Amino acid sequence: MKQKSAEKEEVAEGKKSSTGLDENVGGVLAYLLGFISGIVFLLIEKENETVRFHAMQSIILFGSFFVLGFVVNFIPIIGLLVSLLIAPVTLILWIVLMVKAYQGERYHLPITGKLAEQQLEKMAK
Repeated sequence: MKQKSAEKEEVAEGKKSSTGLDENVGGVLAYLLGFISGIVFLLIEKENETVRFHAMQSIILFGSFFVLGFVVNFIPIIGLLVSLLIAPVTLILWIVLMVKAYQGERYHLPITGKLAEQQLEKMAK
């Protein structure tokens, strides 16, 4: 029990990022406007790997949903049905990822988390 309180205290104190924000706040803001805020945070955050991870995962996930939604809208009936499924899934993932980021957790989605890590490694070289 004491260990969990120490972890919560650490998150409350927060590690700072190069933007001056706490790490968990930077992670939440990277998801706030989908892939757009992800791009912004990937460009302005130079040091904190957790914030950069959240930014990259936001770009990959919400960018993919944006492109998918755009493409399926050209398909008459099936496109509408797929769009109706994409919207709630996107909303749920958006909320879950922001909550996890605020809790200080570096939450990896099955595919996009791994892709985000790989892209960050490539960018570091």
